Amino acid sequence: MMASAFPLLPTKLSRPMFALMASLLLWLPAMVTAQATDIKPAALPAPPAAASSQPATSQTAGEEAAGARDSPRAALRQFFVATRAGHWNDAARYLSLNEEQRPRGAQLAQRLKAIIDGHHWIELEAISADSRGRLDDGLPADLEEVNRFSVDGREERMRMVRTSDAQGAYWAFSPRTVARIDTWYAKLPDHWLRDAIVYADLDVLLLPGPFELLWWQWCAVPILALVAWALGGVLGRLTRALLIRIAARTPNVWDDQLVRTIGRPLTLGWALGLFWLGAQALVLTDPAYRALDAVVTAGVMVALFWALWRSTHVMSDQLIARPWAEQNASARTLIAVGSNFARGAILGLGALAVLSAFGYPVGTVLAGLGIGGLAFAFGAQKTIENLFGSVSLAVDQPFRVGDFVKVEDFVGTVENIGMRSTRFRTLDRTLVIIPNGKLSEQRLESFQVRDRMRLAMTLGLTYGTTHEQMQAVLEGLERILRDHPRIWPDAVVVKFLGFGASSLDIEVMAWFQVPTWAEFQACRQEVLLRFMQVVEQAGSSFAFPTRTVHVVHESATPQPA
Repeated sequence: MMASAFPLLPTKLSRPMFALMASLLLWLPAMVTAQATDIKPAALPAPPAAASSQPATSQTAGEEAAGARDSPRAALRQFFVATRAGHWNDAARYLSLNEEQRPRGAQLAQRLKAIIDGHHWIELEAISADSRGRLDDGLPADLEEVNRFSVDGREERMRMVRTSDAQGAYWAFSPRTVARIDTWYAKLPDHWLRDAIVYADLDVLLLPGPFELLWWQWCAVPILALVAWALGGVLGRLTRALLIRIAARTPNVWDDQLVRTIGRPLTLGWALGLFWLGAQALVLTDPAYRALDAVVTAGVMVALFWALWRSTHVMSDQLIARPWAEQNASARTLIAVGSNFARGAILGLGALAVLSAFGYPVGTVLAGLGIGGLAFAFGAQKTIENLFGSVSLAVDQPFRVGDFVKVEDFVGTVENIGMRSTRFRTLDRTLVIIPNGKLSEQRLESFQVRDRMRLAMTLGLTYGTTHEQMQAVLEGLERILRDHPRIWPDAVVVKFLGFGASSLDIEVMAWFQVPTWAEFQACRQEVLLRFMQVVEQAGSSFAFPTRTVHVVHESATPQPA
């Protein structure tokens, strides 16, 4: 069945989806084999509990003798071996033929195998391995029922009888079963095709290939897949055109984008449905039907989660386009991070759904992932810490790329915010890289978000400055600050601070309403130059650190004798 899955793949898949499909196809043989070997003998009648007169150890011993050469299971196994190899005359040995039927032995064996393949599959594990057959089924000791099915509403039974020939005792299909072969065969929907293949002397096409598909079915599956894909593309386009017309009548924009996005998943879904309907005409065996059901179900899961995966782009784009997100950079970053996590979750859930479709125990996978996750968490503790640190930075948004910030003992510009670390460019043009896990715990100071910048200084005038000069300087400095167009008028401080060691100190503090450091430097320079002019016009001057040394000369006094 793996070959049938390849034509169903889209011609242009995104990388994550292509990787998912490729991994599934690599696992397909093992999955299908597991499905084929896990079929229960639902067609066999359940033995009555009260009919068992034989001790339980007898049946157990028979089941342990799985290789008994004269058991019904051994006879069926040899019949299937011969039919799989196309040795119809050898297979005819296991049919109870009369003289009239003997010349048609090979044909009857071939038709009986076709009947068993046509949804009347016999599971060997359900057949008795005891040479005496099943003793608790209410049938005579030399009669064994191996299959029960319905034809035109009538219940039919396929039985075997114990017989012998020159090679010894063995089991063969009963005369009544052999007599019903032609009638059953005529009811098969594909009997005309089988007769045409035999008439054309192409009997090899009736032999089973991998996964219990006959070779003519293997030839039909790729053709059916290509036709289903072509028709699925047509129906997908028609469906999308109809949905676009419906979405155009709504005032929303997101539904139009969503319909255009899910075009390829729609094509895949239609193709899978058409392929499933067409496969009904192939009259597959039960194992092949189960395998086909697993493949189609997995394909539907792929189409569904593929559509969800693509729809996350539409939803994230719509959220980012909202006014509240356009005005909030942190919201846009958070939406982008959330969209990535959503796509990852969809991809993981899709993989689990596909594995479940193939019958793989998802609970075991989840348990294994839990144990592996613990081991991974211990081994990659720092990596996980940095990953969650990046999420914390994305949610809190303490800074953005291009911001001028102070981190602990250095200042610099944010150059890149990655999933593991953040890079800063310092004033000396060096590059500082800090892991996000450590960065999320450090003291961060952002200069980018300041609404105004502070000018704070202490001016020192010489001690020769008079009271009138000091008063003129104070008034001139405050006037310069308040007249500046970029000053914040609510707080301007120009006060005589005190008598310093070598100067008369004036405290100056004000805030400039500028967004960048360069503009603040220009405003500061302009104000300082005018400060110098005020001091000069007042007749004073700026002080500088000085120290006065007083030398005292003491007269010499005579010492007493």
